[in-house]
Amino acid sequence: METPAYQGKVVLITGGGGGVGAATATRFLSEGAHVMLTDINVRGLEETRKRLSAREGTTGTIATLVSDVTRVSDCEKSVTRTVQQFGRLDVLVNTAGVWVEGDSHLSTEKEWDRVMDVNLKGTYFMCSRAIPELKKTTGCIVNLSSDAGVLGDKGAAIYCASKGGVNLLTKALAIELAPDQVRVNAVCPSDIMSPMLQYQADTYGGGDPEGYFKDLLARYPQGEKARFIIPEEVASLILYLASDQARPITGATLSIDYGSTARL
Repeated sequence: METPAYQGKVVLITGGGGGVGAATATRFLSEGAHVMLTDINVRGLEETRKRLSAREGTTGTIATLVSDVTRVSDCEKSVTRTVQQFGRLDVLVNTAGVWVEGDSHLSTEKEWDRVMDVNLKGTYFMCSRAIPELKKTTGCIVNLSSDAGVLGDKGAAIYCASKGGVNLLTKALAIELAPDQVRVNAVCPSDIMSPMLQYQADTYGGGDPEGYFKDLLARYPQGEKARFIIPEEVASLILYLASDQARPITGATLSIDYGSTARL
């Protein structure tokens, strides 16, 4: 019987109560990894833990921790608890993120701080605090960025700024950590059919979430055949980037967006 690809490896995933975080955990667990899931969303985190714990065919083990990535002390706690429970850290996956949109002249300081704190500050300090442990295992980091970190998106200047920061952070850390054989990459998806996308449609769709979805899909080059990415597709790319087969890949910001940024 073939040994699962991540047997004995330890993976820490932020945003574990969300669509991509949960899908990524599912993939790693099925490949034998020990997974620590963190999230500030207590209910979502617990629901994910119960669902994955009951899943048949899962060979890895799962643990959860309520954590706020905007607090540096919580970032430190997430790494410490992971190592205390599983003895090591091989992979950090940063999927925690929030969205805001609207005319820039109407934006507030609170909106700016919230998005930057979660998307950029949280990603940075999770990486920062995980680095010493990842050096020990020559592990890797995969950051969840966005197509909005690759090109501008009307009405989403704050979000674009945060994800553009994640992309350059990824490249800078990749160069810094290359001598230690620690790889750092980012995945840049377009719209993912997830709780966050539903929140966008419900909050910013003007009472017409289906119309909001339709407007988003109209931007894709597939025309009437366009559809949103699903979390499992993003998880597959994350799983590959964390694998030994992806050893030559570091400092990359990889698009998974149906070609929506190909015109650049």
